[in-house]
Amino acid sequence: MPSGKLILASASPRRRELLGRLGVEFEILPADVEEFEEGHGDPEGMVRHNAALKAAWVADRSPDRFVLGSDTTVHLDGRVLAKPADLDDARRMLRSLSGRTHIVYTGLALLCRSGGVEVVAGARSEVTFKPFDDAVIDAYFRIVDPLDKAGAYGIQEGTELIIESFVGSHSNIMGLPLDETKELLARHNLL
Repeated sequence: MPSGKLILASASPRRRELLGRLGVEFEILPADVEEFEEGHGDPEGMVRHNAALKAAWVADRSPDRFVLGSDTTVHLDGRVLAKPADLDDARRMLRSLSGRTHIVYTGLALLCRSGGVEVVAGARSEVTFKPFDDAVIDAYFRIVDPLDKAGAYGIQEGTELIIESFVGSHSNIMGLPLDETKELLARHNLL
């Protein structure tokens, strides 16, 4: 039988903050896995796979607990923009996003080995960037560390510099779609 608090299989401070908004008690145990990041392919399938991979790693170590895994990526022109390797890569990503609309995909996985629960879901949002130049990118980098963010940006800081609009879940763009997460947790009596 499942027992104890939910475990979030992520070290992301944004996911920790977002999950905290739901009022659920949880612990954090980051999954020690190598995420699959296919540059060309199915971004929605990739984030769902990675979310399940993270949740499975933690669930294997805590089989009587519910575990929530999540993964987010940015998709533009048939390519996945994962976390940048360095500042030059981050600058390249932002240049490619300037003045364009891209899609943010997040995968969610809720697992409990002893309870036989294995649910994978996801969310999708569209983000349109303002056109901008390198001076704006430099100003943005003074506010935001782009290296730990898919697509080299976060919607919660410096928004006025780069983002024109978005359609869909704001929290999805941050890395954890709250409506989908709340529904998933409520379905399994975790809220």
